[in-house]
Amino acid sequence: MAVKIRMTRMGSNKKPFFRIVVADVKRKINGQYLEIVGWYDPKKKNNNFELKLDRVDYWICKGAEASDSVKSFIRKLRKAPAAAAAAT
Repeated sequence: MAVKIRMTRMGSNKKPFFRIVVADVKRKINGQYLEIVGWYDPKKKNNNFELKLDRVDYWICKGAEASDSVKSFIRKLRKAPAAAAAAT
């Protein structure tokens, strides 16, 4: 079973937000998913996404592949604690 970590669009017309989900690649983009691991809101300025990094690591360990957008969120999240620790 091929699994992807990707975004699915939610929200109303012209007010989108996205859930970051773990889903089978054969399912529709807005179809059934295995688990919700985060969210992304493009309308917000600061702290516009949240990701359960432990669950993402679990799924990647099991063979899931992250989309390009989700990979960028993972990179930002992994870099943020290191930058905060260096500042203090």
